[in-house]
Amino acid sequence: MSDVHKTVQKWHASFKKGTDFDSWGQLVEAIDEYQILARQLQKEAQSTNAPDFTEEQKKTLGKIATCLEMRSASLQCTQSKEEFKLEELKELEPIIKNIQTFNKEFPFDVQPVPLRKILAPGEEENLEVEEEDAAAGGGAAEAFPPRAPGTLLPRLPSEPGMTLLTIKIEKIGLKDAGQCIDPYMTISVKDLNGVDLNPVQDTPVATRKEDTYIHFNVDVEIQRHLEKLPKGAAIFFEFKHYKPKKRFTSTKCFAFLEMDEIKPGPIVIELYKKPTDFKRKKLQLLTKKPLYLHLHQTLQKDS
Repeated sequence: MSDVHKTVQKWHASFKKGTDFDSWGQLVEAIDEYQILARQLQKEAQSTNAPDFTEEQKKTLGKIATCLEMRSASLQCTQSKEEFKLEELKELEPIIKNIQTFNKEFPFDVQPVPLRKILAPGEEENLEVEEEDAAAGGGAAEAFPPRAPGTLLPRLPSEPGMTLLTIKIEKIGLKDAGQCIDPYMTISVKDLNGVDLNPVQDTPVATRKEDTYIHFNVDVEIQRHLEKLPKGAAIFFEFKHYKPKKRFTSTKCFAFLEMDEIKPGPIVIELYKKPTDFKRKKLQLLTKKPLYLHLHQTLQKDS
């Protein structure tokens, strides 16, 4: 069996797994599976050295990724109106399964996510030396294509005696806040070795900037009961923004909450220079100025 056939089989299995979770009502697992597959398809669709797929097939992969993100966004929406239904998504199963021979019109009027370099966390540090990108002239007001929807997940079901944590990301203070394009946060929970303990979540793009602040005002539901987190775990917040000249999204700085800092109410935490140090061994403050990440924590315990 060829490598490309194995890849397609893997995609199809992931697609089936996600739609199964979706039909069973396991929404957290479905969203996670959809997001993982969407990123894999986007990466393939945007690859410039993927001879296994034609440009038309790559475009189709990109459209499937968009539909996966639309379904994921529908599941995260608290309103009853679904923008993209499970039955509609299931229509794409034969397409992803037979992507190499598919030559019909795509069933939905969607477009692939705009071409942007997709990098693993920290990978952009190998491509650039971080510069303070001074906004040149009036070009900063140029309109850029919107990012894909955020990947925030719903709250976990409560369990007797277990505590759930909701973190509201209020705002971040940066000296060049007004120059950041499409800013968003990636939230992850890691153990002392930097291994993921939860699905990684992205906030939607922040829409309000004010002086030295970028306002998010979004709630992030931590996807594990606090009692089940190992000693030494930490919650990481990576601030990312789009660099049009380099055509990729870059991590600008990061912050983290350790277990002993988890308590109800507001908290401000320090910002550190990239690359993100998930093991917390070599930390360098981003600035000496009083600029921080502002959070508010809410704990819910089911007695």
